[in-house]
Amino acid sequence: MKILKEILSWSIHIAFAVLCGLFITVFIIQPTKVRGSSMESTLHDNDRIIISKLIHTFRLEPNYGDIVIIDKRIKRPRSIVDDITDCFKYNAISYFFNKDNEEIFWIKRVIGKPGDKLEFIDGKIYRNGEILDEPYIKEAMNFASDVPIIVPENHVFVLGDNRNNSTDSRVIGAIPLDHVIGKYILKF
Repeated sequence: MKILKEILSWSIHIAFAVLCGLFITVFIIQPTKVRGSSMESTLHDNDRIIISKLIHTFRLEPNYGDIVIIDKRIKRPRSIVDDITDCFKYNAISYFFNKDNEEIFWIKRVIGKPGDKLEFIDGKIYRNGEILDEPYIKEAMNFASDVPIIVPENHVFVLGDNRNNSTDSRVIGAIPLDHVIGKYILKF
């Protein structure tokens, strides 16, 4: 009987620790790995990083220049179920075992917020008529557009720092705020 009580006690403590870990990973902070070169020279392929998920949990709007993790599946709504299941399905450990996992999370930099007018002229970005100072980009951008972009309400416009080798809002459009999953806080 005493052994059974001890096993039950340990089982409860282990279950509680697992639930706390899951809560932290789903809603607060998560380690992950950079895949690809779209954020060079700031972040490189296989860099290990920590992201804060508080921006997503509390539905906060990121700031200009923030490096964020986005869910590229913008044509479908996100739910709490996505937050929980994606945490298991798309993480550094699962990528190690299943290299064929669809890449749904991208890491990009916030360039535009709701209501901003963005123009791409001669390889430069103008936000609301002012040229952006971007010392973090890898090289001059080979992209121009005659059509200004107005960032819709509840959306952000994101670009990779390696502008000539990045699939980003120029291709898929503005990102709904609920698809901003986290914010980069440190590399380890």
